[in-house]
Amino acid sequence: MDESSQFRESVKSVPLSYATCSIGSNQADTLPKKLEAISNAGFIAIELAFPDIIDYGSQLLGHQIETNNYAELVTVATDIRKLCVAKKLHVMMLQPFANFEGWPRGSQERKDAFARAEGWVEIMVALETDILQVGSTDIPLSELSQDPEDFISDLQILCDLLARHNKRLAYENWCWSTHAPTWEDVWNVVDKVDRPNIGLCLDTFQSAGSEWGDPTTSSGRIKDASIEDLNRQFLASMNRLASTVPKEKIYLLQISDARKPKTPMENKRLDGLWPRARWSHDFRPMPYDGGYLPVEEVARAVLRTGFRGWFSMEIFDGDPDGKATREETEGMEEYARRAMRSMERLLQSCEDVEKV
Repeated sequence: MDESSQFRESVKSVPLSYATCSIGSNQADTLPKKLEAISNAGFIAIELAFPDIIDYGSQLLGHQIETNNYAELVTVATDIRKLCVAKKLHVMMLQPFANFEGWPRGSQERKDAFARAEGWVEIMVALETDILQVGSTDIPLSELSQDPEDFISDLQILCDLLARHNKRLAYENWCWSTHAPTWEDVWNVVDKVDRPNIGLCLDTFQSAGSEWGDPTTSSGRIKDASIEDLNRQFLASMNRLASTVPKEKIYLLQISDARKPKTPMENKRLDGLWPRARWSHDFRPMPYDGGYLPVEEVARAVLRTGFRGWFSMEIFDGDPDGKATREETEGMEEYARRAMRSMERLLQSCEDVEKV
């Protein structure tokens, strides 16, 4: 079998996951119903979103659970684990752990962040999941430590905490992050942290949305750059990813596209959200469903590293105009099945090793 044939065959083995925060459009869409739809569509794992633990736990225990009541949350997590086993779903990762690193030494925010980390590890143990997703912080740098080494030190301490329980840290470049918005930024951080249990949570939206797309411009692209120049620059970045990042340092690739806003977003922080964060919240469909980012190029680059781990659908396709979304119209079951078809089409598009 030649190299191209081996590549195509290996791509077919990629395991598929679905984020629980990316399905369900109303309160009636409970976690058990989400798990059923995800399982019936053929996915074999989930990213479990912390808000789903809170929502399900409040239903299970009959009262609202506080986000720091870890005794109750562990009880709920144990029950969720049983639900997943019944649906033959692996809890691949707990997410999203946000705004952890870089708080000033001695600050209450830093104390709270580390207390939260210890509680989330307890939840991970109950879920029997081994990956914690940590998004690169989006707190304004003026509010954080002015020593870049403090960011590294915080993540090293978190890695060591996770290691005591045989857990791993998947570090993600949120494209609106104030200190690490690109894949190269988070890779540099992971390299400096230098722990065996830290790797990357890569994301087609986050990578293409930080280096190619921009919701604040009329074209939806960075600085209204010419498409030829932008594609050339982005392809060079993806080639660097493919040749730089070891496959064992990639823990998963999250999959989504982006819609171009009808009018450019205001280029400032509104209600605590940067423009790209607002873009992420409501404008992220599954691939081949109205988006415009070069998501295939990201997926292809990740596969060219030799990575054959989790591809996980994480989409947030709201309707800013207030109309019914496609998920509301067709229901969770069909929505999850369409997501599976989208995943299969994406992987098929990546089977040609000659495409870069």
